[in-house]
Amino acid sequence: MPEPVAPAPAAAPAKAAKKKVSKPKKVGPSLSELIVKAVAASKERNGVSAAALKKALAAGGYDVEKNKVRVKTAIKNLVAKETLVQTKGTGASGSFKMNKKVEPKCCKEVESAVCVIHNI
Repeated sequence: MPEPVAPAPAAAPAKAAKKKVSKPKKVGPSLSELIVKAVAASKERNGVSAAALKKALAAGGYDVEKNKVRVKTAIKNLVAKETLVQTKGTGASGSFKMNKKVEPKCCKEVESAVCVIHNI
């Protein structure tokens, strides 16, 4: 005797598409800008150590413990872009100082005109 065939389950009703809730864009300077400001403000001859840089960011109100990976990648990217020069260590550890060869951004945008801000 053939077994009774169960009817196919009814197609599930299409779920209502969820509207994406965009998070508000954070206000303030980026992490890279904060790092560049901290290194530029330092008067150390050999540059700023990574630990001192993290302390400076924490003093400025940035949560370093929560975002330590972002801090490392930001430092590595700044070294790769040659904004910072690594004087000691490898990767995101060691000491960093500003690269003297990098032109200020405003001067790159207006190449033909004279940069009034930096007297170049």
